[in-house]
Amino acid sequence: MVALIGYLDRLSARPGEGIAVKVSSETDYTADLVRIAHADPYPEGPGLVLEEVSAGFAGTYPARVQEVVTGSYGVIDADLAVPEGGCIRVLVQPGLLAQPQPVLALGEMVLRVSALGASIEAGAVKVQVAAVMLERVWYELVATFAEGRVRLSQRALQTSWGVVDSGMAEGAGAAPSGGRLLIAADKAGGRFDGRIEAPALLDEAGAVVAAWDFSSGIDTDAIFGTHPGRLVNLPTRGVRGAFWDGSEMDWKHAPGQYGAIHFHADDLYDAKWETSFEVVVPALRSGIYGVRLRAGVHSDIIPFFVLPAKGTTTARVAYLAATFTYQAYANHARFNFDAPFRARARDWGATPNNPQDHPQFGASTYNRHPDGTGISLSSLRRPILNLRPGFLTFHDTRGSGLRHFSADSHLTYWMECEGQAFDVITDHDLHREGVALLDGYACVLTGSHPEYHTRETLDALEAYTGSGGRLCYLGGNGFYWRIAVSPSIADVLEVRRTEGGIRAWDAAPGEAYHQLDGQYGGLWRRLGRAPQRLGGVGFSSQGLFEGSYYRRLAASHDPAFAWMFEGIEDEIIGDFGVSGGGAAGFELDRADARLGSAPNLVILARSEAHQAHYVAVPEELLSHVNTVTGEAPRDLIRAEIVYFETQNGGAVFAVGSITFCGSLLWNGRDNNVSRLLGNVVRRFAAGARA
Repeated sequence: MVALIGYLDRLSARPGEGIAVKVSSETDYTADLVRIAHADPYPEGPGLVLEEVSAGFAGTYPARVQEVVTGSYGVIDADLAVPEGGCIRVLVQPGLLAQPQPVLALGEMVLRVSALGASIEAGAVKVQVAAVMLERVWYELVATFAEGRVRLSQRALQTSWGVVDSGMAEGAGAAPSGGRLLIAADKAGGRFDGRIEAPALLDEAGAVVAAWDFSSGIDTDAIFGTHPGRLVNLPTRGVRGAFWDGSEMDWKHAPGQYGAIHFHADDLYDAKWETSFEVVVPALRSGIYGVRLRAGVHSDIIPFFVLPAKGTTTARVAYLAATFTYQAYANHARFNFDAPFRARARDWGATPNNPQDHPQFGASTYNRHPDGTGISLSSLRRPILNLRPGFLTFHDTRGSGLRHFSADSHLTYWMECEGQAFDVITDHDLHREGVALLDGYACVLTGSHPEYHTRETLDALEAYTGSGGRLCYLGGNGFYWRIAVSPSIADVLEVRRTEGGIRAWDAAPGEAYHQLDGQYGGLWRRLGRAPQRLGGVGFSSQGLFEGSYYRRLAASHDPAFAWMFEGIEDEIIGDFGVSGGGAAGFELDRADARLGSAPNLVILARSEAHQAHYVAVPEELLSHVNTVTGEAPRDLIRAEIVYFETQNGGAVFAVGSITFCGSLLWNGRDNNVSRLLGNVVRRFAAGARA
């Protein structure tokens, strides 16, 4: 367990709104408020810049250790029993069989599965089927109780390739009774990895005593049947059941083929910690703040974003924090936190807690469950260790190795140093409030990696640029994955990694539709909204966290763009930086008219000299030599700086690289990347909205 850690009940708030702070601490601790100006601990840069802010909640709080209980399961809160001569019937597809796992628990009875076969346990009595079970194979389990004995049947529903994985066993066993039914769990805290479908209690004649249909309410956390139930820790739904035959890919069209729930022993939706204290956001200027906790040598800073008062703006520029992307990557365990990396974190005073060391807080949508399936759901209701100032993602020999929240502070601190006033808004707020949130801003800036979006956020940004707004897309791999959120299951997002794209895992056949909203998942490009349509450029190439530079093209010398390159005589842009050593790196975007780049788009600069580890992304490849554009795969390895104008005086400036913002502060901001962006932002901010 972490000695001192916490989380908040919301990512953003406006002055006057409340935030619940949930803390686990082994000792008494102090809490106060800080403004997070710069989140990069790199010793050759500005370092961590935190400003203490007066707040009414500041003070000392008592120790309280709060535990995390992982694992998804179902609960039927009813007084249930199997009648004499009746049975329990359930369909099960084990995902892991290294250890016995509970499928159903009622009273003293537990129905388990293991590699050695299914078993019924009641106290010291155990009946074991002498037939192996296989992972990822569907079985029907039937336990019949009569005259003080139980007969347990295990029947494989799929071809088992000559393996004897069906069988029967009989022994002493009274019919279970005594209250609620647990699904995928037992009273001792055991958890199940795999799929369960259609549990039922039947009488001697086969009539239903109690039964549950998991194909109902797939977009909820409820269990529907004769006795309603609930799900804990949000297992995966909208997955293939025992009777899926490949004839339908959308669970809404054939729910009977999607009657399973996939439970995981590491699922975590809500840590359910008690509130330690509450923060009423004071009359702060819009910005990025943190609740700071300290206890001896231990500390934690939990960030949140403060928006202006509802319906107001306090600056002409808005910074759009990529909170959906932060959430998708929440607790991304990369397993790269080795001894040298730990030493760097310690020497730099960086955040010491790494998701690799603390699986109890749940992993990210870039990780897999223990049974090998991809994690598709990510919740905010838990400590998120990599959403912290000072968190290091890579052991970058050329710089600081930051991504996401900490890396985006390169941009926000640059604006502060430039004297550029800005408000802060977030993806979550934009999804809820739409384009109205952007009203009054002459210019909106993204951070380094705005990868995950809903239809609502893309619609809002397109409406903004189409009505005269100016957008600076200052990253790479942006507007890439479609996500789902739910109005009834708060603080969770879902991604189904379907068909193509750079992926940490791939969705199984028939499982491309989100459980939260029933919509098709995957790349926005596959859904007819390639990133080029909004930002002018879209994902084209990826390599290791290593940067290169841009070379100016002839168009950049056109007098029409003299304002943009004022004070820049160099032909090479950004051959420096604290993110991979260069402004063009890691994930690269390029223009493509066939994917939606505007016909009036101008390419001003293009990256070159990328290292051998860079590759074209899968969605660009038709074969090992053919691409969708007809270019050689190697030629698709490029980032492009582009500009185009939209209706009503709007415009878009995009840089096509994740590492671009890491060059802004280089040499005290006296560099061509800083000048270029400064010229653009000042011009955009000065322009009047139509």
